[in-house]
Amino acid sequence: MNRITQKFRDKAPDEKLMSLFLTAGFPDLDSTVDLVLGFEKNGADLIELGIPFSDPLADGPTIQYSSDIAISNGITMDKIFEMVAGIREKSEIPIILMGYMNPVLRYGVEAFCKKAAAVGVDGLILPDIPVEESALIDEFASEAGLSMVYLVAPNTADERMQLADQKSGGFVYCVSVTGVTGARSGDEVSSSVSKFIQRVRTNVTINPVMVGFGIRSHEDAQDIASNADGFIVGSALIDVMKNSYPEEGWKQAVFSFVHSLKFGK
Repeated sequence: MNRITQKFRDKAPDEKLMSLFLTAGFPDLDSTVDLVLGFEKNGADLIELGIPFSDPLADGPTIQYSSDIAISNGITMDKIFEMVAGIREKSEIPIILMGYMNPVLRYGVEAFCKKAAAVGVDGLILPDIPVEESALIDEFASEAGLSMVYLVAPNTADERMQLADQKSGGFVYCVSVTGVTGARSGDEVSSSVSKFIQRVRTNVTINPVMVGFGIRSHEDAQDIASNADGFIVGSALIDVMKNSYPEEGWKQAVFSFVHSLKFGK
């Protein structure tokens, strides 16, 4: 069984799974594997490993910054695959590659899916591939055993949510607000997310639901994900990394933040 599916089946009824987004190769090429392993030890249930891209459509300043640094560090797709293989030597945490279609097309869609599966990737999130155009990659992903995770947002029509649910594997990614990635005030997100998640729950009936965009604390996560199966944190985590690297003990500072996100202490 796919590791993502197994993770949701194993979770306690009231547990909120935590997925963390990390840009591969940020803040340096040598830290990604150690960071992922440390995230798992401090409560992470799933990892979204970002594929850096020069022209990200859905990312705000924080993740744009991390992508620029990773690219300047010399990150490549093959190095990302090596990182995943390194993680797999020590961990079975579900790993989802998240990025844009351009680098996948350049690598070759079929070759990309085969290589990703071979090194231990479990799923893919490609925000710039509309679910209606999923034929670009769905067949190759399915043949390789990779779950495709599609996104829904507050402005997504009910029928489109249902299609995303039908096409997704593992979970459906709920973008809590309309806009680019980035940490926001909890009030800004929670004021609108409750009705949105209720509508998602009506239309997404096959897959679990994870909610992301704007979460920056344990309190945010518990509030915003109260009717979801879990939450996703990216920009707030990268901000902590950006502000602590390369000071002595920077990794522990990041791990402490991760622990507080999941457990509130």
